Amino acid sequence: MSENGLRFTKTHEWVKVEGDVATLGLTDYAQHELGDIVFVELPEIGREIAAGDVLTSVESVKSVSEVYTPVSGEVVESNAALEEDPSVVNSDPLGAGWIARIRMKDPGELSELMDAQAYEEHKKG
Repeated sequence: MSENGLRFTKTHEWVKVEGDVATLGLTDYAQHELGDIVFVELPEIGREIAAGDVLTSVESVKSVSEVYTPVSGEVVESNAALEEDPSVVNSDPLGAGWIARIRMKDPGELSELMDAQAYEEHKKG
């Protein structure tokens, strides 16, 4: 999955929207900074969450980090493959390493997120 069509947060999460469902995960930059990811706590299906809330946490060899949701809604799916192999977040962060899918309540929240060019500038800052 290329960075085309993705939106990014200041806390290094990405979102790809299909219909009213947002798939989200950690950016390549985030996984690189964290190092080898050894555990991903999967969010609970059916959980209602607001933009900016902690969605879940990931554990790397360096630390435990929180993952925030950039959109409000209901968690409709979590990536069960990460239970068996959390390192997929490192090897394919923008594809198979996705963490959760959220049915959005307010697609307007997406306007608060950065496109790829703005995110590249943010990382330099």
